[in-house]
This record gives sequence, structure tokens and C-alpha cells, in this order.
Amino acid sequence: MQVKQYRSQFIQELSSIYDAAEAESFFYLILETKKQLKRIDLALQPDLTFTEEEIQDWNLIFEQLKKEIPLQYLLGKTQFYGLEFEVNENVLIPRQETEELVDWIIESQKSKVPIAIGRSRKLRILDIGTGSGCIAISLAKNIPNAQVFAIDVSEKALATAQKNAVKNAVNVTFIHKNILETADLGKEFDIIVSNPPYVRNLEKEEIRKNVLDYEPHLALFVEDDNALVFYRKIAELAQKNLSPSGQLYFEINQYLGKEMIEMLEKMNFKNIELRKDIYGNDRMTKSSV
Repeated sequence: MQVKQYRSQFIQELSSIYDAAEAESFFYLILETKKQLKRIDLALQPDLTFTEEEIQDWNLIFEQLKKEIPLQYLLGKTQFYGLEFEVNENVLIPRQETEELVDWIIESQKSKVPIAIGRSRKLRILDIGTGSGCIAISLAKNIPNAQVFAIDVSEKALATAQKNAVKNAVNVTFIHKNILETADLGKEFDIIVSNPPYVRNLEKEEIRKNVLDYEPHLALFVEDDNALVFYRKIAELAQKNLSPSGQLYFEINQYLGKEMIEMLEKMNFKNIELRKDIYGNDRMTKSSV
């Protein structure tokens, strides 16, 4: 079968579940992973064909996509901040909004004299709730003078993050710890960053099936009446463990920007900034002690 013919059938049938543009993006992601071909390659070689074995392989992925299993899990990998990350059912699939948070941190470091200049140690960064390690690893890759640490409650997530650190040739110290049961971080950090669970149960109806049914709930949801539980605890630890000129960054629930600012103000954080994501939603904060 010609690849372009299979493409038409693939997009047409999946368009009943996903929109056509998303279905098309799936096709080209699989094409690049399976055959190392890009969209332009197919345009330049319209007579390319699939073998029977390749069609069987594609059909297997196609049937799983119809069940709304995330494509990133099916392929076992995804891209984040220009790097490749292994992903599986033990970790959240990294989002574009989180790339924006990483970019904010990196750009903030470029625009000022590094915090750790004049000290005997490197810039210390801590990522709390690291999951796949996407934040910690991207920061380690892009901030040369950084010593990066990362915490997660899930040992399986940490195993995935460790593989991703090796894959991307960076050194990150991974720590198995339940942050809600942590009294002190044990070190002084110049940057603490976290993208903790923040989706309230009342928001589940807004969550797509491919997220709700397949991504780890431990990393997603919080109780409706205690939605800021992770932020409050991390902020308390930051009060003890941030360096005098250190910064605290959060990715946040888009509906709780006002509440986040109020919490940080009540805890006497300074220089509080609330930033929107590319979609115009309140998505991240930056503050200092």
C-alpha cells in the first residue's frame, strides 16, 4: 500500500475522535519515528509504500489511538525543550506550558549576574515532583553552572527520569522523597521549581479521556478543598531552604492564579510575578523570599 493512501485512511478514521489536524500530526510523528521520514520526504517521494509488516505495526498503533491511549506512550518518547524524553504510564507527558516555565527560568538566569558568582559552589537548583525529569534535565542542559537536584515520591518515575538524564548526557541528583512529609530540604538552593499536582477533582470533566484514563493520577489531582496543599508545603520549605537571593517558581492551576498570589503574599514572599501561558491562561509564578 502507498504511504499516502494509508495516510488518508488513517486521518479520516481518527478524525471522528481527534480533530483532523491532530490526527495528521499523529501520522507524521509516527512516520518520523518508524521510518525516519518527515512530511517533506513524503511530498518528494509520493510513491513510497509500506510493507505488509509495516502496515501491521501501524494498524496496532492505530487501534490503540482509537482507544485514546496517548501517542507518546505508544511511541515511548516525546520531545521537550529540544530534547528527547522517554515517557511511560509512570510519568506525565510533558506539556508545552511547562516548556514556557523552563524558558522563564533559563532566560532569567541569562539576564542577570549568576547568583552563585563569588561562591565556592555552583548554582543549586531543585525540581520538586520531577516525573520524567523534563524540568530538571532541561535546566541542567541549559544552565552550565548549575548543580541540579530532583525529588519525586514515585520510585518508578525516578527510574524513568534517571534514564532520561543519561539519554541527554546531564548529571542530576535524583532523590526519592514524599515532599508532604519533608520537614527540611537539607541544603540551600538558589532556585526551587515545581509543577506539582494541581487539577481539582471538580475539574475532571474538563480532562480529556487520553489524560484521565492513562496518565498517573498521583501526579495530576488534588482534593477540591485543599487544592494548594503542595504549593503551601513547598513554599514553607522554600522559606527555610532558599538562598537570600533565591527564586521560587511554580506551574499553577489556571483557575487559581489569584489564590496563589494571595498565599504567597500571606507567606511574605516578595517580587511576586504571575505569568500567562501561550493560551492566555494564568500558568506560572515567580517569587523570592
